[in-house]
Amino acid sequence: MPAPPSGAAASAPVGRDRFDGWRPRSLRARQLLAASLALLAFLALAGYALDRAFVDTAEDNLRQRLKSYALYYTDKVEFGRNGTLIPPYNTPDPRFDMPDSGMYAQVVLQGVPPWGSNSTLGPELPVPQLLGALEESFEGPLPIRRADGSESQAYRYGVGYAWPATHQHAEIPYSIYILEDAQALSAQIRVFRGSLWVYLGGAGVILLLLQMLVLRWSLRPLRRVIFELSRVQRGELSGMTESHPRELEPLTDSINAFIESERENLERQRNTLADLAHSLKTPIAVLRTQLDNTADPDALRQELDVQLKRMNNLVSYQLARAASSGHKLFSSAVEIEPHAEEIVRGLEKVYASKGVICEFEIDPRARFHGETGDLQELMGNLLENAFKWARSRVLLTVEVGATAPQRRAGLFLAVDDDGPGIAEDDVAKVLQRGVRGDERVQGHGIGLSIVQDLIRDYRGELQVKRSEELGGARFEVRLPPGL
Repeated sequence: MPAPPSGAAASAPVGRDRFDGWRPRSLRARQLLAASLALLAFLALAGYALDRAFVDTAEDNLRQRLKSYALYYTDKVEFGRNGTLIPPYNTPDPRFDMPDSGMYAQVVLQGVPPWGSNSTLGPELPVPQLLGALEESFEGPLPIRRADGSESQAYRYGVGYAWPATHQHAEIPYSIYILEDAQALSAQIRVFRGSLWVYLGGAGVILLLLQMLVLRWSLRPLRRVIFELSRVQRGELSGMTESHPRELEPLTDSINAFIESERENLERQRNTLADLAHSLKTPIAVLRTQLDNTADPDALRQELDVQLKRMNNLVSYQLARAASSGHKLFSSAVEIEPHAEEIVRGLEKVYASKGVICEFEIDPRARFHGETGDLQELMGNLLENAFKWARSRVLLTVEVGATAPQRRAGLFLAVDDDGPGIAEDDVAKVLQRGVRGDERVQGHGIGLSIVQDLIRDYRGELQVKRSEELGGARFEVRLPPGL
């Protein structure tokens, strides 16, 4: 065989190494990471929202305070007979009298330089504009230069008024501006932000610790499931306990069902082998005796034929029994009607001389959750038994069975015939292994026994009664909801 290309041989280990080194994060790490990211995002958004709310509230409070100062100056501003401004002498705050104190007042007139409080001596303030009557403005922070030449910022509130006209002069428009250095507001915002992020950081650490405790508590049932499963693997427990949260019950129930199914399958295989060995002991012993004690070749041949037929029947029976067991626990849903039609076509050929007609009443929603071979074995034996005893009619009825939350629906199956029926006292006898309803009818008497074994494997029940519709026997099979 030619050697594979060196490139292909070298690429396979690389791919395996790349994927073998990768491991998915644990559930705890995933949840903790997701919770931490969500917590950080929440704290960031909450901090931003609180910061904006504080800044907006502080600026609004500043605006209201500057407005109150402007209203004070409105009451103090007067004009002489010649229309000149009479400066106010009283101030609402001593800082208006201190040069470059950070609190400034200005009165703006048309065509003349603005008047300013004593605090405006020294700094360079933004040039004010004349506002319309009752027009307000709030600006900031605006750049200013302090008396010492340093750069700074200030908030400015302005309102426009008009001095009423007299016989001596016309109406005089003017505006009042109040400015305050932004350092005080900036200091408040810095203090608030420092406290805000300290408190939010502390709250985040506490919430993260609480989240770790909550995750540890909430994942405790999963750790318990893992612990119990390891004990089951070591043989210390026969199955999972029932005291688990309902979210984990489907998992633990499936594990228990799987364990029980495997245990039953193993036990069934052991029993089948033991039964086969036990059944073959007698025919083998008979043959050994005949070989040792019989000199007549014809008698030996006749006895050999009888015992070989018996052994063939025993082997066939045990193989059929083994084939009817060991269904898969989580098999896919199997449709009923296609398999029923296939079985009936074969039986109609076998019993063509009787002219039996088989009718179907099959719900299209009904499904068999198990092995296809089990369904064929179950319906095949029941329908063959019905064809064997029917006079002219057989009825197959299939419906959706019982339901349960988070489980697959069960199945109801019934087979009726118009034969002689089975007396109530003979039901238990007919269902016994190896017993035939009539010794004159060909068969081994194990078909209904196989049906019982199958139904028992699927934890269902079999009932035999008188058919009300056809008058003969009625076999009812009820399979419970599956996992």
